[in-house]
Amino acid sequence: MLTLVVAYARNGVIGRDGGLPWHLPGDMKHFREVTGGGTVLMGRKTYMSIPEKFRPLPGRRNVVLSASGASAPGAEVFSGLESALVAAPDAFVIGGGTVYEEILPLADAVWATEIDADVEGDTFFPALEAADWVAASSSEPVSENGFTYRFVRYERS
Repeated sequence: MLTLVVAYARNGVIGRDGGLPWHLPGDMKHFREVTGGGTVLMGRKTYMSIPEKFRPLPGRRNVVLSASGASAPGAEVFSGLESALVAAPDAFVIGGGTVYEEILPLADAVWATEIDADVEGDTFFPALEAADWVAASSSEPVSENGFTYRFVRYERS
């Protein structure tokens, strides 16, 4: 099962200058709970954007896509999506934008942190087409550090 795990703003922004455009400890806690004990699959830039003291992400198998074959210390590196999915068919996909675009058509579910704000950024999450996805669950809104957000689990319809 492929599950995308993402936090995005109302305007689809997921990143800015190689990092997150918000600081939401509650979202980080939710991320650890959702992905803990599983396999996380990400692009090399996403891997390198994780603070060094948390790389590789603890308590999870870390799988990294790197078209150039560049190293990602502590992670398993694959040069192509197909080989990565053969090695890790059940994974939580955690970014970045290009990886989300490539894997969304193959995904079974999406755990989204939907942030009720428009923010500036340079990396975006592809829109979930209403015909393809249904919200299976949604949390009550949470407010933190000037942002209001909720956790929504989407499943392919």
